[in-house]
Amino acid sequence: MTVRDRDGIVDAKRIVVKVGSSSISGENTGQIRPLVDALAAAYGRGVEVVLVSSGAIATGMPYLRLDERPDDLATQQAAASVGQNLLMVRYQDALDRFGIIAGQVLLTAGDLENATPRSNAQRAVDRLLALRIIPIVNENDTVATHEIRFGDNDRLAALVAELIGADLLVLLSDVDALYTRPPHLEGAERIAHVPVGDELAGIEIGSTGRAGVGTGGAETKVSAARIAAAAGVAVLITATPLVSDALNGAPIGTWFDPAPRRHTGHAEAALA
Repeated sequence: MTVRDRDGIVDAKRIVVKVGSSSISGENTGQIRPLVDALAAAYGRGVEVVLVSSGAIATGMPYLRLDERPDDLATQQAAASVGQNLLMVRYQDALDRFGIIAGQVLLTAGDLENATPRSNAQRAVDRLLALRIIPIVNENDTVATHEIRFGDNDRLAALVAELIGADLLVLLSDVDALYTRPPHLEGAERIAHVPVGDELAGIEIGSTGRAGVGTGGAETKVSAARIAAAAGVAVLITATPLVSDALNGAPIGTWFDPAPRRHTGHAEAALA
């Protein structure tokens, strides 16, 4: 089905939710449980839910005795290796309360750029959903190199939403919506609705997040929203604590209208 506005969210059959590192690591680790509560509620009404979760590197950093995100690739890979395991344990612990099982899916950009691994990824996620498993997707930071990285998980989430024909993509962060300028500045106004083709002319979009542990900001979310919307996937950008309201169609966040759905995917074009 095609979700055209917030009122249609409760009828969506397949939803991708993306959460950033700053929302579920460090002092915000406690947000994993309410996030899972919201996903489980949607799951309980029959929705097929995919979670795209950043946070492997940020979760692993304390265990490598790192105070800030490492700059070198090898240490990033080591932190991701440790953190991805811990992250999945935390998600599964939270899901156990609902009797829901999570499945781990790790992807690199090359997996969605080339036909065979792209088809394999699609088949695997489709099968997990059919088995009523919640796939938890992340970039495979342990083996990805700078040359083949997605760059941020907002883009990964958009490409996954396109790959599996999702009805809705929800991009979560520490800000409740897009604004006409950085929200801490005077005169910033919430952008509630972005029609198809709106270039957001004159809008000041920030390029980095606030917490310093992730790689995305408003700019990456707008870019990802455009990828997904162009593929016919509705997009909602809002804050992680508002995820339950978002999945129930509340008038919050920033809504991107979906373009008429195409019958062929273009994940490979978006990666080119």
